[in-house]
Amino acid sequence: MLNIQKSIFLYILFLLLSANVACNAQKSNVTDMNVKSKKSKKKKKRNKGTKVKLPKIDLSHWKVTLPVVNEKGKPYEISPPEIIDFAKSKIAKPYMYIDSTRGAIIFHAMPTKSKTANTKYTRSELREQMVPGDNNTNWTFADGAYMKGVIAMDESTKKSDGKYHRTIIMQIHGRLTNEQRDLIGAKDNNAPPILKIYWDNGKIRVKTKVLRNPNISGNELLLEEVWDNDKGFNFEQKVGFRKFTLEVKVSDGKMVIILNKNEYKVYKSIHIEKWGIFENYFKAGNYFQSRDKGSFSKVRFYNLEVSH
Repeated sequence: MLNIQKSIFLYILFLLLSANVACNAQKSNVTDMNVKSKKSKKKKKRNKGTKVKLPKIDLSHWKVTLPVVNEKGKPYEISPPEIIDFAKSKIAKPYMYIDSTRGAIIFHAMPTKSKTANTKYTRSELREQMVPGDNNTNWTFADGAYMKGVIAMDESTKKSDGKYHRTIIMQIHGRLTNEQRDLIGAKDNNAPPILKIYWDNGKIRVKTKVLRNPNISGNELLLEEVWDNDKGFNFEQKVGFRKFTLEVKVSDGKMVIILNKNEYKVYKSIHIEKWGIFENYFKAGNYFQSRDKGSFSKVRFYNLEVSH
């Protein structure tokens, strides 16, 4: 009788132990599945976090001037179609490169020996070419033109007074036709810029040109010395290092600058009207306005578009 009771007890104990092992195994499988699920989610998050973003900029109608000299001692330039593959250029890489985490092109400039005519400053800056590779096809205000950029200051050094170094981020540059150049005996086709837009210590500042004597007319308007700088205009809002949008609209006798779609500066005067004698082209990037040792700035362009 005792042997039978002992056998029954052992059998029940065996059943209980088997059930416990099976339960633990099931829990282990569930735990492994949860761990794998969490790892999978983390992996997906990591993959999502490293997604490459590209800037929305078509470079097929731009050439770039970089703050480094070529074998002739002149500023190094990359024109279409080579500029399309600028990211593969070892020469361009330190000064113009893609930030794939933000989806922007960074233009990096600092004082170097790479200076263009009529300036002491250096640049990592795009120059519009309506016909790729050709500087001789440009536009007038009567033709109309529009440029829009989504921009942010990435980095900038400070001056001795504690203010950030400033840089020009957009321009409309005048140009003499070959006939106008020969008519006034100029050494090249260079004409003054009618528009300079600065990032100036976190604010957007606009400078344009005015005639010293508004009564001047005809071919005399082609002379650089008859034009002077205006007093300048500061937009109220401070952009700092945040992303902002700039638009430039020109038409016959009129120029409008728009910041973030809510601040406008309109130029409509005898000066703009008489500027119509010149051809023009857009510029955009980083035209750095300092020769201080160790100074530099980096400007991000997320989007840049032009139409005529």
